[in-house]
Amino acid sequence: MLNFILLQAEAGAAQQGSQWSFWIMMILIFVVFYFFMIRPQTKKQKELQQQREAMKKGDKVVTAGGIYGEIKEVQDTTFIITIAKDVTIKVSKDSVYADASEAQAQQK
Repeated sequence: MLNFILLQAEAGAAQQGSQWSFWIMMILIFVVFYFFMIRPQTKKQKELQQQREAMKKGDKVVTAGGIYGEIKEVQDTTFIITIAKDVTIKVSKDSVYADASEAQAQQK
């Protein structure tokens, strides 16, 4: 009878240890996921938002749809972009990126 009680106590201790190791592994997985996926993405989004805030009249841009143009006017949430002679479009600030080819040409 005593052996049975001791075996039950050891089994309970082993289960308790496996529960702790499970939670430690879950926490480690979350930490790794945060540092390799979530944090870099939020950092990239902040940088992109800062670039959009710094855009001004005359900057060369590309829209998310692939349209190249030049900023004619900056409004609160939109840009007026000239894409050809006497052709302007109004686009959301969230769909505009700095023209990378223009930036590379200026650096050379």
